Amino acid sequence: MRVKGRCRKFDFSFALVPMIDVMTVLLAVFMVTAPMMTSGIDLELPKAGRGALAGQDRAAQISVTKDGKYHLAKAQLPLPDLIRRLSAMQRENPKLEIVISGDKDATYGGVMTLMGALRDAGFSKVGLRTEHAD
Repeated sequence: MRVKGRCRKFDFSFALVPMIDVMTVLLAVFMVTAPMMTSGIDLELPKAGRGALAGQDRAAQISVTKDGKYHLAKAQLPLPDLIRRLSAMQRENPKLEIVISGDKDATYGGVMTLMGALRDAGFSKVGLRTEHAD
C-alpha cells in the first residue's frame, strides 16, 4: 500500500575536500614509488649529448650486456627467441617500439647484430637509450 505525501528525497551530494585529500595522498605515493619500479638489469649506459633520448614506457626494453647477452626485461634470451617473443608482442600491439639499452662496454657488433635481426624481422621503430652527458 502506498502512503500519499511521503516521498523520501535522497541527498546525493558528497564532500569534495576529503576526496581531494585522498587523491593527493595517492598522487604522492605513486610519484615516490614509480621511479623504483623500473625493470631490467643494471647497465652502464654510454653518455650522449644533452638531447639524448630515453626509452618510452610503451616500448619494449631490450638490454645488451657487456658479455653480449640479450635481456627482455630481466629474462635472458638467445637472439632467435628474443625476436620470436618481440614478434608476438608486435602482433598484439602494432605500434610497439623497441628501445635498446646497451652497456657502454658491450661490443658494437652485438648491438648491431640485434638491430639487424630486428630490421630483418620487420621492426621499424627501434631506438638506442643513452644517458645525458654532464
